[in-house]
Amino acid sequence: MPGGFEMVIIVLVILLLFGAKRIPELARGIGQGINEFRKASDDIKKEIDKGKQDVSNSTKYTEKEQEQVEKN
Repeated sequence: MPGGFEMVIIVLVILLLFGAKRIPELARGIGQGINEFRKASDDIKKEIDKGKQDVSNSTKYTEKEQEQVEKN
């Protein structure tokens, strides 16, 4: 991690490259990108959990099948 002095240099270089007017636009764009990434990862997690639950439900015995397995 850069120290305090390095951070100041980095901020100054960014100001010189992009200008003070463009920095809020860049920050807004980065924030929107992060939100989209979070949404996508949440959707993927939900799909995986749904798939796990579907597999779990499809492999369970019905009550009658369970009784027959226990009798044998």
